Amino acid sequence: MAEAAETEATEHPWMSPEKTEINGRDLTITVLTVGDDRHERGGLAASQSNETTSNVSDGKLGLGERAFSAAGAAFLSAIIVNPLDVAKTRLQAQAAGVAYSHPLSNLISRMAYFGPRTMFADLRCSPSCTRAGVHGTVSMCPPDCFQYRGTLDVFYKIIRQEGFSRLWRGTNAGLALAVPTVGIYLPCYDVFRNWLEEATDKNAPSATPYVPLVAGSLARSLACATCYPIELARTRMQAFKGNQIGKKPPGVWQTLLGVLSHVKSTNNIQKGFQGYRILWTGMGTQLARDVPFSAICWSTLEPMRRRLLSFVGEDSNAASVLGANFSAAFVAGSLAAAATCPLDVAKTRRQIEKDPGRAMRMTTRQTLMEVWREAGIKGLFTGVGPRVARAGPSVGIVVSFYEVVKYVLHNR
Repeated sequence: MAEAAETEATEHPWMSPEKTEINGRDLTITVLTVGDDRHERGGLAASQSNETTSNVSDGKLGLGERAFSAAGAAFLSAIIVNPLDVAKTRLQAQAAGVAYSHPLSNLISRMAYFGPRTMFADLRCSPSCTRAGVHGTVSMCPPDCFQYRGTLDVFYKIIRQEGFSRLWRGTNAGLALAVPTVGIYLPCYDVFRNWLEEATDKNAPSATPYVPLVAGSLARSLACATCYPIELARTRMQAFKGNQIGKKPPGVWQTLLGVLSHVKSTNNIQKGFQGYRILWTGMGTQLARDVPFSAICWSTLEPMRRRLLSFVGEDSNAASVLGANFSAAFVAGSLAAAATCPLDVAKTRRQIEKDPGRAMRMTTRQTLMEVWREAGIKGLFTGVGPRVARAGPSVGIVVSFYEVVKYVLHNR
């Protein structure tokens, strides 16, 4: 029997023999050992380690390193997805009543511009416009030839009528906005999340799942309030076409100065420092859009990426960190963008309003009701296609790049 027990132990090392004495006889009883509990605990520890990998690395990274990671992510994202942002803004501005037409589609503009530099290519209508006619060397384009009928139509008409480079209209404002905004947003989110998780673990464990929601909302509010004037300039730059062919459209500072000069020339607006409030016109709508967006995004992203990283275990590397973060962020960003589209429509309407007095009086609720009365549910979701198509890759790029750079800096 002893030999059998030894053979069993050799063939099955996870089983161990135990000897006991019953009625004076030594009996060898083979039982399963609990030694493998160590492996179970190890697996659990590995899973928990993956869930807190980012927290550990955050604790060892300085604010400067986190800001550098975020700025690089914002730069890359702003360059790649700007055309979709332009398409979304054009569709929303058109729905708000902004008229898009060729600068030479009326007689006064043609007479002012007509000269030796005039090229027929600059005067042509879109081929899709069946109502276009030709008068001499000047193409007569009805206003409806310039109506946008969807995302791809926006791309086509901008490229044909304004040039390929106009798809990146407002990129300089986007970079000027994205780098400081994300540089504030993501590091502050890390700090708030780590601090809140530590506080809730000790005092209110049941509140821990809501930490990403609160941390994301706080971080986004801070970033939005700090950089809002640049967001105002970017939206205006993307919404309005240049009125003169051959003339460079205004940049960020010229756009903001134009807003301020219009305020100073309006008698019913207070002079002095109070007039600069116009630069924060629509910030309430922006917060009403961005805070829910961040809350939805981070509440979806955090559990999803932790789940994906748990499949990798302790064998995580830069590629797995990139894949898990991009996948989770892409899904979370797309869902959040679709859910908050009506608030984005309201934000665009308030930002492109040219009457300073009306702009100061408008509220988010009033704007949403106005859109609802004009176009119903379809109006509230104007531009949802390019918005979702932009947000998914944008959030994916920003979060994954940020986390990969943090991972590399932490393991260097």
